[in-house]
Amino acid sequence: MLADKLPSREMILAELEYRATHRIESFYPETGPLRRENYPKHMDFFAAGARHNERLFLGGNRVGKSEGVGAYECVLHLTGKYPAWWRGRRFSHPVAVWAAGKDAKTTRDILQLALLGSGPQFGTGMIPADLILGTTPKPGVPEGVETIYVRHISGGRSEVQLKSFDSGVESFYGTKKHVVWIDEECEPGIYSEVLMRTLSTVPGEPNGIVLATLTPLWGMTSLVRDFLEAPKDGPKYFTQCTWDQAPHLSPAAREELWKSIPSYQRDARTRGIPQLGSGAIYKFADEDVLVSPFPIPDFWPRAYGLDVGWNKTAAIWGARNPETGVIYLYSEYYRGQAEPQVHTEAIKQHGPWIPGVIDPAARGRSQRDGSQLLELYKNACLDLEPAANAVEAGIFACEQLFSGGMLKAFSSLSNWSSEFRMYRRDQDGRVVKEFDHLLDAMRYLILSGRDRMTTQPQKPVPQIVYYTVPRRDGLDWMAR
Repeated sequence: MLADKLPSREMILAELEYRATHRIESFYPETGPLRRENYPKHMDFFAAGARHNERLFLGGNRVGKSEGVGAYECVLHLTGKYPAWWRGRRFSHPVAVWAAGKDAKTTRDILQLALLGSGPQFGTGMIPADLILGTTPKPGVPEGVETIYVRHISGGRSEVQLKSFDSGVESFYGTKKHVVWIDEECEPGIYSEVLMRTLSTVPGEPNGIVLATLTPLWGMTSLVRDFLEAPKDGPKYFTQCTWDQAPHLSPAAREELWKSIPSYQRDARTRGIPQLGSGAIYKFADEDVLVSPFPIPDFWPRAYGLDVGWNKTAAIWGARNPETGVIYLYSEYYRGQAEPQVHTEAIKQHGPWIPGVIDPAARGRSQRDGSQLLELYKNACLDLEPAANAVEAGIFACEQLFSGGMLKAFSSLSNWSSEFRMYRRDQDGRVVKEFDHLLDAMRYLILSGRDRMTTQPQKPVPQIVYYTVPRRDGLDWMAR
């Protein structure tokens, strides 16, 4: 009978219960629309773990970076139950893991939820319910968990401790960890401490691994830059995942999300591109600021801003269109650890007649030292004057010009473009003083250098003088 072949209600409920408490088995199947071959970025990231101790997954919102990447790999290490297709790092023993988020609340609502599921009866997250040995509560966080104990396939016990960046770098002191999962951006000091915790202290024992999953809303920060500029054969690896590489996002969901995202965050939130974000000072997309280079006419007035320092000396040149008033940043100088004479010669190559303005304090030195450095550059025949160093006023002036389309930059200014994306405020609203040399030079130029802009002096035109030369035959002729 057909009825005899149909599963009973109890069998259906048991199957649903199993699926709900073993969610990890539904990820990356061999067949179907969500099969693993449709997630190449995720697969590459996992496989890179066999070669790189530090990995960064830059992903747009909803591409599965927290649950499908961070939580998924952490649980494989916690349980030791790796799928047959796994080509990444493996641990044959129980592991000690840290999973860290921005603050205690987001750690509970994102990381804890991904690993355990909803409480108080945990088990619908990435960790199979029958492998959860126990948890300890997080003091001061309602329904928060501090430590999760997990049964390892070897019969031992792994553990994962949930942490948050807002507790400070001191909370990341401790013993060796096999795996550390960082979800979203953390301060460089915390990352350095986390990395120290994964270094092996036993000769011949491999180091642990660091997984970072984030949407680059803070732009090109030092953490992101370190990964993007790292050599390919080094310990660091990164990949970027866009909405187009996340087949679980339907076209309707993408359209709805797209409409809700501010224009200056769309590259970060949809493609994982570190550009402009929540902490960005200048929240303008590239297409609103950058223009293709073109020859600057001789009759356009010019000036430059100069920011000096041993680690980096930077200058930015600007020219103003006298008809429209638009200022174009058209050239840059960017070099570190060189004497002033070297910088002077390079600056002169842009035109020794162009006037400039310089930071009067010379990158953190005293006013007196800054004045002495100013005299050194002026004695080298540079037309320089001290600039106003009002940070917020300078930022506001630049922002107003960008907003009105009155300040543009050549797309060829690679160093300026990189700093422009990285220029940001920290969580307390303070300007982050790193990778800002050309941005400081721009402030000096806009705040003080505009009034000094001038055109190139014209060479005097030779005067032709005609005079009469007498001839012996009495006839005169003209000569010059």
